[in-house]
Amino acid sequence: MKVIVLFLFGEDFFAKVGGKVTLNCGVSSYTRSLQWHHGKDLLHSVDQRGFPRKGGVDLVRRSVVRQTNLEISSVRETDAGEFTCLADGTRHEHSLSLFSVLVSVHPSAVLKLNDEATLQCEVKDQPQGCEVKWKSPNTKSPTNPSTVQLKSVTSSHNGVWECIVTCDSNAFSQSLTITVQEPPTTTTPPTTRTANDCPLGLSCWMWIAIGVCCQFVLLIVCVTVLWFNMM
Repeated sequence: MKVIVLFLFGEDFFAKVGGKVTLNCGVSSYTRSLQWHHGKDLLHSVDQRGFPRKGGVDLVRRSVVRQTNLEISSVRETDAGEFTCLADGTRHEHSLSLFSVLVSVHPSAVLKLNDEATLQCEVKDQPQGCEVKWKSPNTKSPTNPSTVQLKSVTSSHNGVWECIVTCDSNAFSQSLTITVQEPPTTTTPPTTRTANDCPLGLSCWMWIAIGVCCQFVLLIVCVTVLWFNMM
């Protein structure tokens, strides 16, 4: 009896190191057996009776088969490469490309108004065809390149920036928070004069008393002069 194995080339999958990815087998069901391989290493095998069999490599402990798909968590750089889903004698060949994202801001994530700053999104092992852009706060879609120069920081730059890596229909993000400090607003309370506030540090009542005395003295002088003129 001849066993015929069909080879079908599947999808190219992308994942961020430390993240999670699901590899689609290429079929939604099987009748006899299902196997997942990473290169030459067996990961998981399930027969028609439902008895599972697992390989001995590290990736086995971080992966699980859900229906026919392979779900990998805590993705590592060593997980990249070729994967094979063998369903009822048909081989579906897939590839997994990995990358890591590092975001940074110079000179600091805490800035003042009118400062200058540079935002950098570095993608290590960036897969071919993937696009890297920054999404600024209060915007709906990424519009900035992987390096953003802020010539004059404003309050609109305050908040969460996201570096978004788009690979085909998949999008991965790494966030960075920028805090823009505004100068404190100082208000000078209005000067309120009280009844006791007068020039030269004297009380207003004393100045009033001096004025009354001067008027009284002046009145006496006028009366005296008038008296002598009448005599």
